[in-house]
Amino acid sequence: MTSPLPVGVLVSGSGTNLQAIIDQQEAGLLSAEIKVVISNVKDAYAVKRAVNHGIEVKYISHKDFVSREAFDAELTNVLESYGVQLVVLAGFMRLLSTEFVSHWSFRLINIHPSLLPAFPGLNAQKQAFDHGVKITGCSVFFVDEGMDTGPIIIQASVPVMSDDTPELLASRILQEEHRILPIAIQWIANQSIRVEGRRVYTPDDPQ
Repeated sequence: MTSPLPVGVLVSGSGTNLQAIIDQQEAGLLSAEIKVVISNVKDAYAVKRAVNHGIEVKYISHKDFVSREAFDAELTNVLESYGVQLVVLAGFMRLLSTEFVSHWSFRLINIHPSLLPAFPGLNAQKQAFDHGVKITGCSVFFVDEGMDTGPIIIQASVPVMSDDTPELLASRILQEEHRILPIAIQWIANQSIRVEGRRVYTPDDPQ
């Protein structure tokens, strides 16, 4: 039997996407195991979620390092000490250095609350709402050196309702984030995706 893929999750906030991964793991639906959760915010609720489920937690403050590169090097040291092979950004509110991204190339994924390449960066849900789009959503992608520019693994669409507010829209997008992030992790764990240039071929692709 194949061993579960060792995963490290980086967090800064409430950790609802972390919880979605934990729930799928505990239900036996993931061929992956979270080995460590790293937070750069000491009192982030995501930390409590991890502790509640018996997952190792490390607090590493970026304020303790002289540079972004030094902080990211410590992240890598900790992740590798746990044997991590896939790094998941789940509300990690730090830009990562080129060195970190390069080191974890195609072993580093993020989730973003828009249908990339539309509305990258912060407040994507409000960007979509203010722009007046009829459909938005969320995307899981491999992180590269750009701002939300890496190859897209999976997306989910969310309609914008006539009576929406940015907050209501964000909450519906978040539900889809919780659904598709574990799917992407499972595909990677099963080695069932193929990357050619910017295109990621997955089991969901139309035949």
